[in-house]
Amino acid sequence: MKDAPPLEGDRFGTAPAPRESTHLVGHEEAQAMVRTAWDAGRLPHALLIGGAEGIGKATLAYAIARFVLSGGAAPAHSLAVDPTHPAARQVAALSHPDLMVLRRTPNDTGKLPSMIPAEQVRRVRSFFGSTAALGGWRVCVVDTLDEMNAQGANALLKTLEEPPNRALFLLVSHAPGRLLPTIRSRCRMVPLRALAEGQVVEVLEGLSAHMPGLDRSRFTEAAEASGGSVREALTLMEGDGLAVRNATRVLLDALPHVDPKSLHALGEKLTGDRGGAFQSFVGTVEGWISDHATGRRQTASVRLARLPEVWEKVRRAAVDADVYNLDRKTLVFRIFASLNEALRP
Repeated sequence: MKDAPPLEGDRFGTAPAPRESTHLVGHEEAQAMVRTAWDAGRLPHALLIGGAEGIGKATLAYAIARFVLSGGAAPAHSLAVDPTHPAARQVAALSHPDLMVLRRTPNDTGKLPSMIPAEQVRRVRSFFGSTAALGGWRVCVVDTLDEMNAQGANALLKTLEEPPNRALFLLVSHAPGRLLPTIRSRCRMVPLRALAEGQVVEVLEGLSAHMPGLDRSRFTEAAEASGGSVREALTLMEGDGLAVRNATRVLLDALPHVDPKSLHALGEKLTGDRGGAFQSFVGTVEGWISDHATGRRQTASVRLARLPEVWEKVRRAAVDADVYNLDRKTLVFRIFASLNEALRP
């Protein structure tokens, strides 16, 4: 089976896929919940693992899959299966006969579909309708539910409503609140928090063996700016990501008195292919808006009422700029103009 694109490009090297990552950092509470339920013989048939992107949701899902498909072959109070165990090797290779993975994969032309095909989801019913090949559990990992349309979600729901014995769904979602209530109600919620800065650094250290282009001297700064997301840290470390973040924050904190020359300079940094610079700019603006809208951060000049509307404008403008390759400098001025408008009395 073909894999989805790697976490980062050839500039850094290729990060191991979540199914290949045997060292899970953080999320001790979630791991303990699963192990306790397993030891008590009360493992739920469906776990909905939710949280921000890049914090290890899929890595946890595959860790649980390895543990369950190995028959619980891990030390007490742990999910850590020996990487040499046959189940661990089969999960890493996606060759375990009792494992089904639903995810977007490149088609015959090499293009990645925007959604998990519904026909792929419909195979779940027959997968769980057959006897487990090795006589144990059958596990289905969905990475992610956010990439499943209504047709696919309804097809999945049919099996969730009447799960067979020793069947386990591991459902990953970046935004569980947006999922169908009927799906959420049939799952045990496993909310994951963002990683601590030290944990992000720990993951980056582990990735450096596979991604030799990573600059270790920037790990701490990237972790501090990542919001607890390894994916965000890697994005910031690519190209001008960190420099753009810092410049954007200075301009945001100066609102409504922004120097046009500085906006021009920021727009120049975003022009052309500069790795994670564009994503860094958009993420920094969205984070600034979110911090003020939720009260995590406040400055005297910021008025909250219009910020949600501006957040939507930023997202739409960013998507349009990315899809249609629009001028980045124009985008910068548009976004700051919207922010200025929102801050008016």
